[in-house]
Amino acid sequence: MVNEIQHIRQIILEKLYRAKGRTISGVRLSELTGISRVAIWKHIHALKQDGFLIESSPKGYFLTDPDNLLLPVCFDPPLSERIHYFPRVTTTMDTARELARQGVPHASCVVAEHQIKARGRLNRKWESDPGGLWITLILTPDTPPALAYLYNFAASLSLSLTLETLFKLDVRVKWPNDLLLEGKKLAGLLSEIETRADMIRFLLVGIGINVNNDPSSSAFESISIGQALGRPVSRKKILAQFLQCFFDRIQDLNARNIMGAWKQRTSTIGTRVRVETRNQTIQGLAQDVDDAGTLWVKDSKGQNHPIIYGDCFHT
Repeated sequence: MVNEIQHIRQIILEKLYRAKGRTISGVRLSELTGISRVAIWKHIHALKQDGFLIESSPKGYFLTDPDNLLLPVCFDPPLSERIHYFPRVTTTMDTARELARQGVPHASCVVAEHQIKARGRLNRKWESDPGGLWITLILTPDTPPALAYLYNFAASLSLSLTLETLFKLDVRVKWPNDLLLEGKKLAGLLSEIETRADMIRFLLVGIGINVNNDPSSSAFESISIGQALGRPVSRKKILAQFLQCFFDRIQDLNARNIMGAWKQRTSTIGTRVRVETRNQTIQGLAQDVDDAGTLWVKDSKGQNHPIIYGDCFHT
């Protein structure tokens, strides 16, 4: 039943999107979906509650912001064939894992309006209200697991470049998985890998971006693009440009090139940090991030510590 409801609502949204701002009557939507006009009204009402900007008039219904939809039909091929859209999921990572095991093509992307049980690193709760961009990339590269970390750095780099290109925003990457704007958290990444023998079976890169949502309830000091610019922006444009930038970047998986470009956009190197690993807490000056993605921190005694994995806080 839930899938049937979602299917009907996606048909309604698709028809309204294809109308490009023109009004479609309830009668016509009823004919296209095979349900009554009353049922159409109920679905429209539910879509409005979910945050879709649909207006009603005596002649029918129309979208006031079609450029903010993320349905596959809103994108040009081949991008439209890679996007798997869901109004509501437990997490995009969970859904992507299921699709990956079903064998969806390399460079697919799961997109959701809302995640019920969103999480960040170390299973922290991640606020993911409607208006943000919540996605997981599904990658099936012919790459050994030792190089999987490069996809994460390539994704954060590509997103930083995308937001600078679209909005002239100075978005900094923070080791290992965050993006900062004005020193506040704008986006976070989370990766997961499943291997087969000595190769990657699939790699998932989950990305949460505060776009038009209000992340003020987050446990971290956070900001959205809309808040920074003082206006809502197109999630569709962000997603399309980011995916193109990322897919171009990973065509040549060169550690020196990716890490070199990433270091040009980071706010971590040269900053005093506190890094919490499973076994210890290290404080000091972030000296470098090498081509293997390792963070090097010099403590107060002058000792350099290589850190492969941990929670990093700028202090």
